[in-house]
Amino acid sequence: MIHIGGVPINGHADLVPKRCLLVDDNQGFLEVARACLDRDGIAVVGTATSSAEALSQVRALRPDLVLVDICLGHENGFDLARRLAGNGMAVIMISTAAEANYLDLIAESPALGFLSKADLSTAGILRILERSSPGLRDVGLPSRPRDLVPAGPIIRSVNGERR
Repeated sequence: MIHIGGVPINGHADLVPKRCLLVDDNQGFLEVARACLDRDGIAVVGTATSSAEALSQVRALRPDLVLVDICLGHENGFDLARRLAGNGMAVIMISTAAEANYLDLIAESPALGFLSKADLSTAGILRILERSSPGLRDVGLPSRPRDLVPAGPIIRSVNGERR
């Protein structure tokens, strides 16, 4: 079962990630991504450049979420995502490549979703989490749900409620 902030994501989640681990083999990207997410309210508690380092960091730091690059040098980010998700970690895949290049692999993986590195932001992460768990709500990040762009068209019921 996947957890965010210690709460299972199964339609009953109450928290969004406050602590994130970044896994990428590009040190420059790690620095830029850390600054961006820290500025937007997600504390990047650690970074890793390999699967072994990521697994060690997860055990030591217990992040709420792990962002994993699809191509980790000679390693496969999807293999790492399976190992992390098998231990209850929430994982989002990232890449400089277009999502279309990996649609089947993303769909088959236990990752909650995909974000291009160009779109990496707290709002992008929250969009994926909201799609994964419709009951998810913001209880500590500066980004407000009303600032998020819905993943798809908003459908309103006859009585005007969002669905």
